[in-house]
Amino acid sequence: MIFKIPSVSDIVSIIKSMLPRTFWGYVAFVLMTAGTIAMILRFALGLGATTNLNDQFPWGLWIAFDFFGIGLAASGFTIVAAVHLFHARQYEPILRPAILTAWIGYSLVVLVLVIDLGRPLHFWSPLINWHHTSVMFEITWCLILYSIVLMLEFAPVILGKYNLQWPIRVIHKFTLPLVIAGVILSTLHQSSFGSLYLILPNRMHELWYSPLLPILFFISCISTGISMIIFETLLISRKGVELISDELKSNLAKIVAMVLAIYLVVRFQDMHARGALEAMKTISYHSLAFYVEIGLGFVLPLILLLIPQIRKCRCGLYASIVFVFIGFAANRMNTVVTSLEEYGNKTWNYFPSAIEIIISLGIAALGITMFVLTSRFLPVFETEKHE
Repeated sequence: MIFKIPSVSDIVSIIKSMLPRTFWGYVAFVLMTAGTIAMILRFALGLGATTNLNDQFPWGLWIAFDFFGIGLAASGFTIVAAVHLFHARQYEPILRPAILTAWIGYSLVVLVLVIDLGRPLHFWSPLINWHHTSVMFEITWCLILYSIVLMLEFAPVILGKYNLQWPIRVIHKFTLPLVIAGVILSTLHQSSFGSLYLILPNRMHELWYSPLLPILFFISCISTGISMIIFETLLISRKGVELISDELKSNLAKIVAMVLAIYLVVRFQDMHARGALEAMKTISYHSLAFYVEIGLGFVLPLILLLIPQIRKCRCGLYASIVFVFIGFAANRMNTVVTSLEEYGNKTWNYFPSAIEIIISLGIAALGITMFVLTSRFLPVFETEKHE
């Protein structure tokens, strides 16, 4: 097949296929429109006039959103490493959607970071001003380099659509170096997000501060990344066309349960070693937030996913994955905001403004829309044929 430039009719048909078709499609369109308007207001009026961020809380909802988005994108390096490094070929059907999820997640995180910057026109500064001892410096470069790796890993899907074989062969020759680079870069910055808070031992509440924050962040993102793959397949195959087998979804759910169990063991063992378990015995704002996070987001889905009937039931699996997302989001929000509120002799408080919330919802809708549309036009759920 020779590469063919799309005609006007092809472009028109593509535009028509991109229009909303379902109720949730119209909801996503409304959220993206509102988010775009809110983003324009943020850049026009500045952070002070459009957000509730201040000197005590310079990081709020958008940073927690970044942490959440990066966690969802962890499916990229976990599935790629499983298939290419550990030769777990049973996971090949979800290799492409995992890479696509990771690329979309990182792209949206970069967008949120630009919105959150006090001086967004200086986004290029870390590329020139190198601070080798800064965690933020390491995170910035890992995000940039890993985004490039993800683009190269997903490029064969786009090139194969137009039968451009020679660039695909060139990329395949560098598959192993790309996989290794992606695993290293993603592992570094996933844990480094937790490292950002290691300098706050006297301000963060003891229920969330830990010298093991980098390890805890890394473990939790693995469970969330795999959960995102299950969620996407359930979402797109809702019309009865199963994209991956029920057995594969059940196996992925068991892996999620195992990772959740490891996370709980590491976290409570660390809390016991630091004497932080005492803080759970008193009913307070922080302890209630902790109970909701651990109970709904870790213990409950762990119990559900250990039941074979739940893993095989579409509704049960869907609910379990949603609880995993709730726990992960609560953990990141508690780390960024709750742990720093009303602790000790201070009374710092923060609640996101309407514009912060609207922009976050709009970007979330954009991410889901990007995945659905890409899956509609490209063979994302087809297993790649290797010679």
